[in-house]
Amino acid sequence: MKPYRVIVATALSALASAAVVVPIALSPPAQAAPPTPGPIVKLWNWNWNSVARECTDVLGPAGYSAVQVSPPSDSMSKGGSVWWDIYQPARYTLTSKFGDENAFRNMVNACHAAGVKVHADAVINHMTGQGSTSYGGYGFGKYDYPGLYSSADFHSPVCGINNSDYNNDGWRVQNCELVGLSDLNTGSEYVRNQIAGYLNKLTSLGVDGFRIDAAKHINPGDLAAIKGKLTGSPYIHQEVIQGDNEAITPSQYTGIGDVHEFVYGRKLKEQFAGQIKNLQSFGQSWGLSVPSDKAVVFIDNHDTERNGSTMNYKYGDAYKLANVFMLAWPYGTPRVYSGFTWSNGEGGPPSANGGFVTDANCGNGQWTCFHRQMSGMVGFNRAVAGTSVGNWYDNGNNVIAFSRGDKGWVAINNESGSVTRTFSTGLPAGTYANDVGGGTVTVGSNGSASVTVPGRSAVAIRPSTWAPPPGSRPPSTTAPAPGTTTAAPTTPSAAG
Repeated sequence: MKPYRVIVATALSALASAAVVVPIALSPPAQAAPPTPGPIVKLWNWNWNSVARECTDVLGPAGYSAVQVSPPSDSMSKGGSVWWDIYQPARYTLTSKFGDENAFRNMVNACHAAGVKVHADAVINHMTGQGSTSYGGYGFGKYDYPGLYSSADFHSPVCGINNSDYNNDGWRVQNCELVGLSDLNTGSEYVRNQIAGYLNKLTSLGVDGFRIDAAKHINPGDLAAIKGKLTGSPYIHQEVIQGDNEAITPSQYTGIGDVHEFVYGRKLKEQFAGQIKNLQSFGQSWGLSVPSDKAVVFIDNHDTERNGSTMNYKYGDAYKLANVFMLAWPYGTPRVYSGFTWSNGEGGPPSANGGFVTDANCGNGQWTCFHRQMSGMVGFNRAVAGTSVGNWYDNGNNVIAFSRGDKGWVAINNESGSVTRTFSTGLPAGTYANDVGGGTVTVGSNGSASVTVPGRSAVAIRPSTWAPPPGSRPPSTTAPAPGTTTAAPTTPSAAG
């Protein structure tokens, strides 16, 4: 089953210790790091005031290149009871459950002042599938959005997407309704102008890029036409979920912008539940569908963390180590995910007053704030950009280490016991701080270092540091959320 179809259909169902061996010299993988200024962080379901504060206090000082925020348009309202109502837009005004237009503008300005770009989640394939009132107090019908769209602006005749269509009928996938959501006729010039007008409104407020929701369900020719109407050159990354033998492939969208690589997170879940020694060859030969220079990669997102196709924050140490690997390994543009804690997969984020999202609090256990644990690795990722893998080591099981040229070195221990040995780091002599946690590592004149890597932990060092923008604050040191561990634990923790 494809993860997007599973999670959305579920959401709408409420409606209708190993021995150390001598390291072997291996050739570095063929792929090289794409030129990127730094990782993206997805602060999912954070309100605008919270994103603004986080850009100033954490994201800018850490070196995150951009923050991806949730859909800013007005949407049908479920009163805060679910997360998925924000993916049913009712109109293109900025009156969402995350704040109004003024709060959005202030957030963008604060992030830019901190050196962080802003990407908005853009839902442009469809409108709603239910409801009649929005968070902004707007009344609408499934095919009737006064002042915006009427029934003539949707694909007709109305049809629904069947599971078999994904393999056999790409036309239906792009022209029929996704789980009952009213499907916009993106071939219409009027519809294209309305969508482009909305996106241009966001860029006029300073938005730097867009995550195109459900891009797979929009004809790439239509997307290209909409892109042609945009002002400036916003960065575009598209949700095109990969399945087996599908009629629609990610390669159809790489000419428009970057594409999300869904196979990446699935493969890393397999390896961190098995033997990470295999990761020495990790790359497109593993069945990844998007080339490195066009891929946005991630361990999880809001859909996959709920449908089980990838790890999530509840996996504790393994999840953290997979993210360390992602930020250390040269493939794609990495995106760190940070949302809210949950037990009900459909439940909405903390909210009040009819569903408006309350400020994110990293100390109350309601928000994962996982991106804060990756602050050091973000600096590592920026320092090693453009370098290749060398000095590979593995113990034949679940301990690996490798360098990134002479710019960085990382060791990952996915076993329960600590490992102490002498590693070849490829780095100049010196004493370096561990980007994953406390302590230092001293590298000798021959580039080697004696390092202890605690169980279920990692060590990452680099000779260069990333300088935060002038006037920005030091990164926050707020304690991690439940189910996660500190960067250098002395004993393993249980997964949440």
